[in-house]
Amino acid sequence: VAQQALDLWPAASSVLVCNDARMQEVYWTCATRGSGGLAVPGGPEQVGPPDTVQLSPGLPGPVLGAGRGLAVWPAIAQRLGHQLAKSHAELLPRAHEIARLATPQWLAGQAVAPEQALPVYLRNDVAKPSRK
Repeated sequence: VAQQALDLWPAASSVLVCNDARMQEVYWTCATRGSGGLAVPGGPEQVGPPDTVQLSPGLPGPVLGAGRGLAVWPAIAQRLGHQLAKSHAELLPRAHEIARLATPQWLAGQAVAPEQALPVYLRNDVAKPSRK
């Protein structure tokens, strides 16, 4: 999503990505424009209540907002709107950008065997056992 937003507005230096994580929470992170125009992390990936979303300190501007979390939780854009040059709340993750971002790592020999690839979970407490 960060890469899509940066591609849509080449004048932007950074992007705040915010996606709905369900359970009254959002997934969010910041990214900056790196070498070759590729998005690079500009802060930690986080999941939490919508009112915890903020821009990473020192994030270079102009900053875009991107992701469906901004549409689902309009209060985020209202609270941070003055810090965002533009928003693209319609953007969803796409395989095209994932492959584009992975290509430099692949070419540098940083790939792992499929059986060694592990997902990263930001929310550790997804299911709660019934008390009955």
